[in-house]
Amino acid sequence: QAHLVESGGGSVQSGGSLRLSCAASGYTYGSYCMGWFRQAPGKEREGVATICGDGSTNHGDSVKGRFTITQDNAKNTLYLQMNNLKPEDTSMYYCAAVEGWSSLSPDNLVVVTSRFGVWGQGTQVTVSS
Repeated sequence: QAHLVESGGGSVQSGGSLRLSCAASGYTYGSYCMGWFRQAPGKEREGVATICGDGSTNHGDSVKGRFTITQDNAKNTLYLQMNNLKPEDTSMYYCAAVEGWSSLSPDNLVVVTSRFGVWGQGTQVTVSS
């Protein structure tokens, strides 16, 4: 089974930047999609961004223009570059992956990966005013 480990979270001031990393292992060859979702206390899980094997990316409306999802296939690592962070971005961020998919939107990331894929343990991001 695939195993995901997030890192790179921390505390920054509003307007600052962070880059999250997700190290992946245990994959087999084939189509896949990966992504990031977040969950703040008292709120539902929210898909942030997705990337699939063909390199296509999809970013949620709340982060579009500020966050960028990328991957380094040689290192089996997924990244989320977060710029112009806002207090409302404060949340636990999780990476997720699923095999057998060629496209996946942030809105569907949580439900699809919860059923067919795997999640990491999460990394905390805190943005102060």
